[in-house]
Amino acid sequence: MRSIWKGSIAFGLVNVPIKVYAATETHDVSLHQVHDEDKGRIRYKRVCEFGHEVEYADIQRAYDDGEKTVVLTADDFRQLPEEQSHEIEVLEFVPVDQVDPMMFEKSYYLEPDSRSPKAYVLLRETLAKTDRLAIVQFTLRQKTRLGVLRVNDDVILLQGLLWGDEVRAADFSSLDKSVKVSANELKMSSSLVESMSADFDPDRYTDSYQEELQQLIDAKLEAGDDVDTAETFGERSEDEDADEGGDVIDLMAALRASVDKKRSGSSGSSRSSSRSSSRSGGSGSRSSSGSRSSSGSAGADDDGDATTETKQAPARKTAAKKSPAKKTPAKKPAAEKAPAKKAPAKKRAS
Repeated sequence: MRSIWKGSIAFGLVNVPIKVYAATETHDVSLHQVHDEDKGRIRYKRVCEFGHEVEYADIQRAYDDGEKTVVLTADDFRQLPEEQSHEIEVLEFVPVDQVDPMMFEKSYYLEPDSRSPKAYVLLRETLAKTDRLAIVQFTLRQKTRLGVLRVNDDVILLQGLLWGDEVRAADFSSLDKSVKVSANELKMSSSLVESMSADFDPDRYTDSYQEELQQLIDAKLEAGDDVDTAETFGERSEDEDADEGGDVIDLMAALRASVDKKRSGSSGSSRSSSRSSSRSGGSGSRSSSGSRSSSGSAGADDDGDATTETKQAPARKTAAKKSPAKKTPAKKPAAEKAPAKKAPAKKRAS
């Protein structure tokens, strides 16, 4: 696994340097859309309501309240306070049973990031012994988030929480009706539950749909029921590739270069610097000596947004990844390309 970012847990005067890792991943087979007639890949153009195709650089974000629309420019967003803290601040400790699982979001593993993991082990053992969750506030991908720290086996787990106003109230009039359940019915139901009771083991359950989908793909590949991936992109001129695909490729190359540069250039200097950060609703400012690295924010973007961007760019391989004879469009000689219909690569508006 590769860490998303580095930071520290701060509670009281204790500072615990940590690395953060995504604890979950999807196993879904990746699929894309093609035209049923010629098997060409489906692309999407950015078109405004007035019928104009819009370049990515000309897109801005806006808020619509149903009657009025407010356009927010890049200058507007620069006026907002941008959180760059890599500190997970403990706000309070609460009993485990007081946090409804409905509020849980994505989970992250926390690994100790210091020569001595004693502070990490101390926090882990304290959480386990007191049977409490640490309510924390942290920043991930420029958003302030609420979360909990809890122990999973021997690892401290950071689990995101929904904000209170993001959970809907269940208000169903059908449940207001008076329904009588007899003692015998309840006894029989309880008996059924008892007969089906077991200890939970997630490895006993499998996603049969995804397994059968992969088997179907493998069978079609073995039967030769496939097309060359390069042919699904069509023929395009060099100028067309440069105009439409160049921006995406150059942007991704620049992002990767920036990430590599930050990781190699700032990992040493950032560890020796201490910083103080102020928090709204917190306990004032705290000076921390925990390790900081600018690679943290870059890693977060690379794990989330940049990954999304990569998936949306043209992928030149089959979903099953089992056809060595397939060739990519990059290997085609430029002389063999002929101008054809525009097929701009999809770029994500962020």
